Amino acid sequence: MSSSEHSLKDYLPILSMAGLILIVQILALLLSMPMEINDMQAFEDPTQVSNSIYYIGMILVFTLLVLIAIKKNMKWVISLFIYLAIVSTLYYVFFALFTMIPALAGLENITSLLLSTGLTVLLYKYPEWYVIDLLGICIAGGVSALIGISLSIVPVVVLLILLAIYDAISVYKTKHMIAMAEGVMDLKLPILFIIPKHSNYSFITESFDEGEKREAFFMGLGDAVMPTLLVVSANVFLENGGLSYPVLGAMIGTLVGHIFLSVLVMRGKPQAGLPFLNSGAIIGFFIGVLLSGASIF
Repeated sequence: MSSSEHSLKDYLPILSMAGLILIVQILALLLSMPMEINDMQAFEDPTQVSNSIYYIGMILVFTLLVLIAIKKNMKWVISLFIYLAIVSTLYYVFFALFTMIPALAGLENITSLLLSTGLTVLLYKYPEWYVIDLLGICIAGGVSALIGISLSIVPVVVLLILLAIYDAISVYKTKHMIAMAEGVMDLKLPILFIIPKHSNYSFITESFDEGEKREAFFMGLGDAVMPTLLVVSANVFLENGGLSYPVLGAMIGTLVGHIFLSVLVMRGKPQAGLPFLNSGAIIGFFIGVLLSGASIF
């Protein structure tokens, strides 16, 4: 094998993960319009920075409950909660999409419920990596759109900074995020993206015993969701709207941050993702603001 072929093979997972992030961003942008029209905002006043603090508080509580469930060997509680969250999120995603199809007028509720339930059952019965990736894209895009339309620019930027700091502390200092990730991976749920290292890989038979070599690359859904919040918020709350410089800047910045992150990870250095991804999205966004002359206040 030539060095160029070897290099391409080594960096293919980086490109694949970047592609998944880009797909999530595009889907979130697509979903944001019908979700906004149908009043799916999570917060009444999207300009309040306190919304970001509330969101951080929810993450901390959820993390604590997951760690307790892992320690008490009650992972079924985590599974039940996540399955309910999957059905709910997929319902909102399909409902938003179906409202854009005139032929389904009046049938959005029942169609969305049937499809979201059916896909969740498929996941339970057959949690293969491509099923998890497909549902992960839908879930990440839906969550990004729902929260992105609920927080204006300033609260989103505050949230991304706080999350980057929290992620760094939880990975480098307390390390509880690593413990939580390792504790729930064997549940085989769409809380991560999976890129196999070889064509005959099966996530169903993947062993997560300590010390065993992983046969795939993994990325948490949060690494795609969090920076995408700024992409959606910029698209919704800036006056020029559309694929403006700030929106494109946040998208490109996320991908640049992902590349820096992946290069370090490929060198065998585990890293917290959000400091790179969120910083890239924020820097790219503000470069876009400067180029466009838009006002964020």
